[in-house]
Amino acid sequence: MTQTEFSKPKRWSAQRKKEVILRLLKGELIDDLSRELGIESYRLDEWYIQALAGIESSFKDRDKDPIKDELSRAKQRIGDLSMEVELLNERIKKKVPFQMRRSK
Repeated sequence: MTQTEFSKPKRWSAQRKKEVILRLLKGELIDDLSRELGIESYRLDEWYIQALAGIESSFKDRDKDPIKDELSRAKQRIGDLSMEVELLNERIKKKVPFQMRRSK
């Protein structure tokens, strides 16, 4: 074994993989990177495909979907109304008088 083989990490962090993928996206050849880094080209290709899939899925993610927001508000309102109904039913069962309020 040579000295350079000892200095190469056995595991690649996500940060280091990202740096390699960015180099590929900038146009460096996969074979050149494979030789330089001592990583099989098929593995670099797998990382590249995973990165592209991650980018695509992040664009499809709709965290700010107005329908989801409206549904969330509706569920919250249903929960509030259900709680109110339960409390009112308990008062009816206990025959607690309701407080009369004047209209403003």
